Amino acid sequence: MRPLLTLILTVFCGLAFAGETHRFPLGIVSVGDPVAALIERAGQPSNKKDIENLYGAVIGERWDYYLPEGSMVQFNIHEGRISNIVESRR
Repeated sequence: MRPLLTLILTVFCGLAFAGETHRFPLGIVSVGDPVAALIERAGQPSNKKDIENLYGAVIGERWDYYLPEGSMVQFNIHEGRISNIVESRR
C-alpha cells in the first residue's frame, strides 16, 4: 500500500510545483522581486488575468508564461511584486 501511495504522490508532484524562484535564460526571479525584474528577465507574459476577491475587487494579477518545452509558469503579482510562482509541466 505504501509504495502505491508514494508513486501516486510522485506523479502529482511532477505535474505542478510551487516554488520560490524560477530561472529564465536572462536570469532568476524570486518571490518578492518587483514586476520590472520579471519583465527584464522574461519579457512580457503570454497571458495576464486579474485576481479578484469575493466582492469582485481586483487584488492582483496572474501572469502566465508558456515556455518552449511545453511547460507553463504562473506568477501571481500583488502590489507590484511577485507573491507566488507555480510551475506546471506537461
